[in-house]
Amino acid sequence: MTDFGSNSGNNSEERVGTNTDQNKVLSVANGRSVPKVCILGIGQMGLVCAGALTSPDPHGVGNAPRAHVVMWGYDSEENGVIAQTRKTDRLPGFELPASVRIALSDQEALADADIIVNAIPVQFIRSTWERLKEHVPNHANVISVAKGIENSTLLRPTQIIADVLKDDPDGKPRAMGCMSGPAIATELAACLPATMAAASDHPGFAQTIQELFSTSWLRIYTNPDLLGVELAGATKNVIAIAAGIIDGLGAGYNAKSALLARGLAEIGRLGSAMGAETNTFFGIAGVGDLATTCFSPEGRNRSCGEALGKGEKLDQYLRESMCVVEGVATTESVVDLAKKYKVDMPITDAVYAVLFEHLDPVDAITMLMSRDLREEQIG
Repeated sequence: MTDFGSNSGNNSEERVGTNTDQNKVLSVANGRSVPKVCILGIGQMGLVCAGALTSPDPHGVGNAPRAHVVMWGYDSEENGVIAQTRKTDRLPGFELPASVRIALSDQEALADADIIVNAIPVQFIRSTWERLKEHVPNHANVISVAKGIENSTLLRPTQIIADVLKDDPDGKPRAMGCMSGPAIATELAACLPATMAAASDHPGFAQTIQELFSTSWLRIYTNPDLLGVELAGATKNVIAIAAGIIDGLGAGYNAKSALLARGLAEIGRLGSAMGAETNTFFGIAGVGDLATTCFSPEGRNRSCGEALGKGEKLDQYLRESMCVVEGVATTESVVDLAKKYKVDMPITDAVYAVLFEHLDPVDAITMLMSRDLREEQIG
């Protein structure tokens, strides 16, 4: 049973069949009592990150604010509305804490930042960081909360950012990490109990993320497998689209549960072929995130799939959606990764055919059900 009782989760590492030594926590405050955090992106995840870092803990536990937070958004008009009203239609019912500043310029957003939180949708990360890179301080480390794989390059979020920056500040590598897991924004905004995984290849940085974001209602575990955690967050969106299609077709819970099990097997096969730890896919960032996004009525990828299952056209759905549906573009990337690493991913192939080859969702289900009979393989 998950323990939500700790207010910080310090020194807690997710263990799914393996143990890894803890590293010394990396200092990020740059001499200040609390770090300055710049959040790039004013979508749902950016907003809840700002709230988690600056709102007093509703249960009276922990020190708040734990950071000085400034947010950056590409749309100056939307920035102005949020700055004045502290509210946005992107996350109904959420009020941005008064201490969070909305930057009026690129330079203002990033000046003296100790931590930069990337909450930009994956297919826009490169262009955003190209625009902002001249303002990124040498000492600033990066946390990504985006979930997806870039088309054509097949890079993960932290890899895209590193590719853009191409720097070695002060003669030492800039720390890069991610935070991922079951993260329905409306639930996080309401401070409902949740867990996520923090991962980094840089010694101690996962613990820094853990200490920065943990509260009595949000428990952060560390995981040394940055590749696996980012890949799990991306691929689960593809399976979530398939789960939504099943909902839209009214195919039932038996079909949906089978889809999750076989989808997890696909994800694990790809992760193993790419060098990720198999156990990562059976943890919070893997099956935990997969289950939430496939069953929650608020999951944007599942909702997209449901609309397709009910006969709506993809282009129309995306035009009317207020949020980016990451799984659509990521499906293209995952199909390419499967080809590159010679991994069989029939569910992903079926989703791709529905999204981009106009395959009828009913025919996609028939195609999966009529595959050759075989022994169940997991991983």
